[in-house]
Amino acid sequence: MNWSPLNAVNRPNPESKTLQARVLSGSFVLLSASGLATAINFAYNIAVARFLGPTAFGHATAVYTLLILISAVTLSFQIVSAKVVAQQTSLEGKSAVYRGFHKSAWACGIAVAMLLLLFQKAIADYLKLPTPFLVVLLAIGVAFYVPLGTRRGYIQGAYGFQRLGTNLVLEGLVRLGGSLLAIALGFGVPGVIAANAAAVAVAYLAAAPKLAAGPPRELHIPDAFREALQAIIFFAGQVLINNCDIVLVKHFFPSTVAGLYAAIALVGRVIFAFSSAVVNSMFPLVAGTRHEERKGHRILLTSLLLVLGIGSALALGLRLAPAGIWTTFFGPQFEITGRQGLPYLLALYAVTTVIYCLSVVIIAYEMSYKIANTSWVQLAFSGAVVVGICRYHSSLQQVIWVQLVLMLALLIVVAVPFLLNAPTGAKSSPNVVGSPAFRIIRPVSEEEVIAEFLKSDFNNSAFDDYQEALHGLVRTPNLEDDGENAKRRALLFIRHSDLWRELPEETEWFEVEVRAANLTQIRVFPRALWRKLARGNFTVTVIVERLRTFRGRNSGEKTFLSKVADMGGSFRHDTDPGAVLLIGLTESQPVTILDGNHRLVAAILTSPQTMLRLRFFCGLSPRMTECCWYRTNVATLFRYGTNRLTHVVHNPEADLARLLQSS
Repeated sequence: MNWSPLNAVNRPNPESKTLQARVLSGSFVLLSASGLATAINFAYNIAVARFLGPTAFGHATAVYTLLILISAVTLSFQIVSAKVVAQQTSLEGKSAVYRGFHKSAWACGIAVAMLLLLFQKAIADYLKLPTPFLVVLLAIGVAFYVPLGTRRGYIQGAYGFQRLGTNLVLEGLVRLGGSLLAIALGFGVPGVIAANAAAVAVAYLAAAPKLAAGPPRELHIPDAFREALQAIIFFAGQVLINNCDIVLVKHFFPSTVAGLYAAIALVGRVIFAFSSAVVNSMFPLVAGTRHEERKGHRILLTSLLLVLGIGSALALGLRLAPAGIWTTFFGPQFEITGRQGLPYLLALYAVTTVIYCLSVVIIAYEMSYKIANTSWVQLAFSGAVVVGICRYHSSLQQVIWVQLVLMLALLIVVAVPFLLNAPTGAKSSPNVVGSPAFRIIRPVSEEEVIAEFLKSDFNNSAFDDYQEALHGLVRTPNLEDDGENAKRRALLFIRHSDLWRELPEETEWFEVEVRAANLTQIRVFPRALWRKLARGNFTVTVIVERLRTFRGRNSGEKTFLSKVADMGGSFRHDTDPGAVLLIGLTESQPVTILDGNHRLVAAILTSPQTMLRLRFFCGLSPRMTECCWYRTNVATLFRYGTNRLTHVVHNPEADLARLLQSS
């Protein structure tokens, strides 16, 4: 095949096709290759099952499943490589990215292989394997398997879908041919595992890319650590959901029954292989596009329909197929009699996998252009699957039903927030042609914004212990002093660490001008009594009109009104009424008040001239939708909860004390 990375970079302009057409084209190539690779792997499983029997087939499948579990690491390197390679505009950039990831992957692959060798006996005992030598053979394959992910990621990120498909087929052919040869020579299960290790090594060697000449150079890759963490979490959850059932059934059930279940689980791997082809073509194409091209999410709908159509057709075919066809393939030892025989269990497993694959498409779509917290949701559900099967495993049917119920719940949890947010994104575009939210005056540093935030908030009782000692630090800040800036940040974090950490790291801050005509583009921060006033519409102008006629009925509402009135009164003689902090995506889209709800509303109610005396600062980031203060949904709240748990032991008061002591 005449292919090189140069062909991938100097390919016809991808913009000549719509994004939807490009995904369909890439999906067709990978679906064709995946169909062939799946047929080869299916033949491999039939041959091993037929010639070795259920018990030995169960041993071979359990070890192969360990390899798939380790693929969480392999696929993490692949998806991060594909995403970052796709975002590079030159062959030199793609080559530099690949070299860095490939070196790290080899170190990781060797480390995982050493762990397998260290715990070979414990693994063999848990899975009831005949010999730990099977784990040793697996470790050899793993050493090549992890760096194989970076090579396939480079091919995928360069849109080399044909070569990627060819590599998958090659791996399957070597696995099948090697296993048949090993069985014919009498090597049994060890020979089959050795053939799997050889297939991985051959695929690795065949996937070697042609890189741009010249020494490696350092590239700045934004959020590299978060990208890698996201990928690891995503694939850890994925491989657990797809394969933990086989390992647990091997542990809880006799070897013969475990072999039968391994045959049933083949249908899940077939369906997942087809859905992976769709995801693998969608992912790099979406990663390399602009926000405008993704509007409407037609590419997501196309991918979902492809997965649903293929999976549903397979599930229906499995249910209608006569039971005799499976014993013909696998042998008479794999027969399951009764109403809930092999066709029923196969169809039930197929439906479970289809439902899960729909969740995977949604998660991968979000991951392609942002850090998607739904990966953590999937990981949580993978743990629930393990716990569920450990608790309920009286029969193979019960094991499958546990997974079906949990996968349906996962789809709901993943899809509902996405669907709720999709209309919001679509409706925001008309705001571009309307009045902008503000006019940018100048860019400012984060340190200046923190200083202004503290000035407005320093009278809060949380800072009572610091009023005297740090009054000058807050009221007359020296922004050129790094020590002062560090102290102000620590001081702010005493009360607002959870709030500030939710802002995207690359948020850019500006001092801006807000006029009366801009107020329709500003939303109050949705908390406490503001929710009651808003009734679903948080636009500040709507809130102000409702406040004009609002009468407090309880002490909390009366305290709220009194605070707004007192603040409005203080504006009449206060020469510095303070600052309002805003956050948003761009200057032409709606923004949300991060701090200063009361201040802005009180100023508007007092007079238009009073509002003009306020200072406004706005933080902008294309990833602001991940922040729960800007957009509140299940995903952003989950991210907020995760961040809080991550920093639960952090003590900002101790940080401030150390800074004060050191100075």
